[in-house]
Amino acid sequence: MNGHGSRKALKTSFRASPRSIRPLYTGGPVLLTKDGKWLVSTMGEEVMVTEVSTGLSVARVRGDSTAITSLALSYHTSPPTLITCHLSTQLRYYPLPDDLPAGSETPTLTYSRQNTKAHNAPILVSTVSPDNTLLATGSSDGIVKVWDLEGGYVTHLFRGHGGPVSALKFHFSSSDLGVMELWTGSTDGRVRIFDLRDANSRVVGGGGAAKAKAVLEGHASVVRGIDVSDDGRWAITGGRDKVVLVWDLAAEGKKGKGKAGPKVVQTIIAQEQVESLGLLPVQVKPLGEAAGRLRCWTGGDRGVVRVWDVLKGEEMGSMQGVEGVDEGEVDEDEQRGILSVLCDPSSEALVSVHADQNIIFHSISSGLPLRQVVGFNDEIVDATFLNSSGSSSHTHLALAANSNLVRIYSTSTFDARLLSGHRDMVLCLDKSIDYRLLASGSKDRTARVWASTEEGEWRCVAVCEGHAETVGAIAMSRKLDDKGQGRFMITASQDRTLKMWDLTSISASTSAGASSVKPKSLATLRAHEKDINSLDLSPNDRFLASGSQDKLVKIFEVDFTPSASGPAGALKLVGTCKGHRRGVWTVKFSRTDRIVASGAADRTIKLWSLDDFTCLKTLEGHTNSVLRVDFLSHGMQLVTSASDGLVKLWNVKDEECVKTLDNHEDKIWALAVSSDEKTIVSAGADSVATIWEDSTEVEQAEKNDALVKAVQSEQDFTNYLALKDYRRAIQLALSMSQPGRLLKLFSTIAASRAPGSHTGSVEVDQIIKTLPGIDLVRLLKFVRDWNANARTSGVAQGVLHAVLRLKSPDEIVAAFDSASKVPTVNPDEEEGMAVDGEEAEAEQKRKRKKGETVMGMRELLDGLIPYSERHFTRIDKLVQDSYMLDYVVGEMDGGLFGGEVMDIDGE
Repeated sequence: MNGHGSRKALKTSFRASPRSIRPLYTGGPVLLTKDGKWLVSTMGEEVMVTEVSTGLSVARVRGDSTAITSLALSYHTSPPTLITCHLSTQLRYYPLPDDLPAGSETPTLTYSRQNTKAHNAPILVSTVSPDNTLLATGSSDGIVKVWDLEGGYVTHLFRGHGGPVSALKFHFSSSDLGVMELWTGSTDGRVRIFDLRDANSRVVGGGGAAKAKAVLEGHASVVRGIDVSDDGRWAITGGRDKVVLVWDLAAEGKKGKGKAGPKVVQTIIAQEQVESLGLLPVQVKPLGEAAGRLRCWTGGDRGVVRVWDVLKGEEMGSMQGVEGVDEGEVDEDEQRGILSVLCDPSSEALVSVHADQNIIFHSISSGLPLRQVVGFNDEIVDATFLNSSGSSSHTHLALAANSNLVRIYSTSTFDARLLSGHRDMVLCLDKSIDYRLLASGSKDRTARVWASTEEGEWRCVAVCEGHAETVGAIAMSRKLDDKGQGRFMITASQDRTLKMWDLTSISASTSAGASSVKPKSLATLRAHEKDINSLDLSPNDRFLASGSQDKLVKIFEVDFTPSASGPAGALKLVGTCKGHRRGVWTVKFSRTDRIVASGAADRTIKLWSLDDFTCLKTLEGHTNSVLRVDFLSHGMQLVTSASDGLVKLWNVKDEECVKTLDNHEDKIWALAVSSDEKTIVSAGADSVATIWEDSTEVEQAEKNDALVKAVQSEQDFTNYLALKDYRRAIQLALSMSQPGRLLKLFSTIAASRAPGSHTGSVEVDQIIKTLPGIDLVRLLKFVRDWNANARTSGVAQGVLHAVLRLKSPDEIVAAFDSASKVPTVNPDEEEGMAVDGEEAEAEQKRKRKKGETVMGMRELLDGLIPYSERHFTRIDKLVQDSYMLDYVVGEMDGGLFGGEVMDIDGE
């Protein structure tokens, strides 16, 4: 293998970016803060708070292990409070954070108050009054309760509904401060108006037996939406009976006999089940019309937001749901009906929440989509980077999930667009060499080519039809022709065949009105005996590699000949790579060497030579099937993903894994590498698309900084010792967590043995006596470690003796109590804490999470007592042995060597 570059160019680490794409909505209630900044969405028993402009997670709520049935936002506190209603009938209050978290970890909110039995049945709907003083909740048993938000107690109780409560609306009239009403809708088709000033409705002193001020009848099915105009003159109600009723609240009775109560003055035939409705602000100009008139919006089961002239009963226009999907189109796999619609006055947008977990922001003035949030991607099976028209850098990320829609995410804002066209699930993606064309293969037996329009949108420019089974792998030409257009594309199908398609008529730049073409099939070849899982073309377009469930990697020679009459193409098998013991999932050509890499279900990655098709190297390390592989660093490194949920970075020469990246909980089907190799995207069955950013230079810089600081600290320590500045030397060694230097210092001091001192130095005694709590605990930790070794136990016992003599038991206990709340830090971190308290707080949280806190008193004693007892036992034994030695020496002095030896020579 040829070497390219130096080993310094090798990458050593990647870090997960906080901008990774994660699930944020799987169905249920959705809210938007009044400033339009944060989106609050439900995921079963959890709630996610997301920043709309960036897609970053702000906070999450874990819940009580039961589904969340309703949400409400109250601004009676600052920051606002999120109110969650749970299937267990609990009501919880969560203060939202002030701003984005400092680190990459999303904080989990803790509730400040809860009502464990708010209702006797699950709460279905909830809303907060305009003045943020009251909360109304309606349950499935037909009971409506009004709560005081400040005190948390029930103020009103309303009964009499003929079924579960399905809609709530507070009406506090701006023109008449005396009007305080709660409008309720029910499954019995009736709308009830309750007067909150009625003393009979109050729980305390009333009895909770108030009757409705008025009962509006007119709907034949569940009432799903209620709204009242600001002036209190008009009201609208809508339901699943496909009608919207307009009520005149100031209707006169016959012959001037006074008010007759609310009266229907207009019936709007919505022609769909209305799931949500509301009145637009009067000052807004919807769909380019003049402001000042009464207009409303509706959303229903057809997935379209409609705008109506309330008094005329005419439809003014509509806002399409998923782009490219015809109105009313419903698939068995994807229901696109609207569950709710939110109005965001700050950006003059309507936000529609769809049953397929898509959340779309529509401009009220133009009706066009401003932003789309994909709440749940399901299982992601492929991913690739893209460049929009006129851009040289990656502007989009394409994802294929368990859907017939291709997801296109903006890499800057995470705004999503859904590309419709396939009639069944999309299984594979690929891009052209300039990243401006996208190819997709689907279960509908077709492949499509997409291009970016001059307006920045993506549309289908070609449809390839001809396979008899699912298209499971796809590869686009790695070179462009003289006009900068694609040359050809190769697809693989479950019918075991490969097809070459002519793309010379397709341009990367297209207009919105251009129609799609049907490319010609240039060649068809039966390639494998089982399903083909992967395809890849060499950088010069001369070879094609295929990986199949038949355990083989096959190499084909590609012959593409352009001509004036039309291009010609052919595929010819030139080699077979045998060696994998199970099906091959992925193949990839090196961009610098004549090498092909493959990953298989036998958990191995193999490198094959294109010269003789033999296996050059086998890399082992994954614990499950290897699903994706790609080359990095001029072919000197590999990045792989597998069913074990891990991404691994390999050095090819050493055949070793240098880094394992873990941020997934299931199979990683997709792996995309940016053109500059600084970003990797991994995505899979856990619905997470993790963005990994190259941190090699950052980590090397951190290591260099740490080394410089260590050298500086070592020099400072040596200088302190030379100057006999023991206080600073001890504090520096403690803060640097360097027990070796501290041991040497205490050993040197103990050898001097100054009279009247416990440690050997009166100055050091005074230092220990005045040590702050955190430093004392650190010192005792070192003493515990020294005491475990017989050679250093003498110094440990000496220091421990000094501490116990110089510090009272109360002071030692107090030191442990104060230190248990603060994680251990080095002197540089301590300096940072003094400068920036917010960074220190974030660092402390990080260290607490990793368990880097100081030890407790029990842990210290458990480590000291056993070894101390062993040392004293050994000393006692030595003392006993010394008596025997004294006896023997005494006998030797007065006996055999005491002058009684016979003079043998004198005999």
